[in-house]
Amino acid sequence: MLKCSNYEVFNFENALRGMRNPLDSWNLNDSSFDGELVIGPNDLKLAKNLRKAGSDHRKYLRQILVGVDIEGPLYWWKEFDTYKVATVANSTSTMHTIHKKGFVGEMFSVEGLSDESREVFLAYLAYMEKLRLDYNDTKDKATWEEIIKLLPTSFNQLRTVTLNYETLLSIYHARKNHKLVEWHSFCKWIEELPYFKEICLED
Repeated sequence: MLKCSNYEVFNFENALRGMRNPLDSWNLNDSSFDGELVIGPNDLKLAKNLRKAGSDHRKYLRQILVGVDIEGPLYWWKEFDTYKVATVANSTSTMHTIHKKGFVGEMFSVEGLSDESREVFLAYLAYMEKLRLDYNDTKDKATWEEIIKLLPTSFNQLRTVTLNYETLLSIYHARKNHKLVEWHSFCKWIEELPYFKEICLED
């Protein structure tokens, strides 16, 4: 399971104005930023040409910023953390809050498990819940450490992430055919961002 929500895309106006600085071609700017974003044909053509010319020429993509809440399993976050450049994230804390809510199946990405595996997982989850209740009664540090160490990587964590179109373009090309279905969901979300397809994917 992977869910992207509460996202915001901003700084298009500055980015598209700045991409014209090298040639002093601001007079050709034909985009509208009043209310709904509308990128004009002149700006769109230049944006595509600069994107195709390579990272040295498409610096404006790094100025189109995206903020988003992403909820996904720890095994997916482990791969996402490869992208350290131009990303910032604040996560919910397993260290401080893991004992506050009862362990239920909806907190984990376990879609597609076989019946046998699901039965094993639910038994494991029941044991995790026992540890949680024990810790809440005793505040025993050793019990808390067991919870942390036994937490499955399928546990879903929420992070609020800030990144940019250049980073998203890199992620998209590297992960769109990945074997983890969570990457497919993330790449589909990327495609739906304002003008991402038109600028970054279309020739």
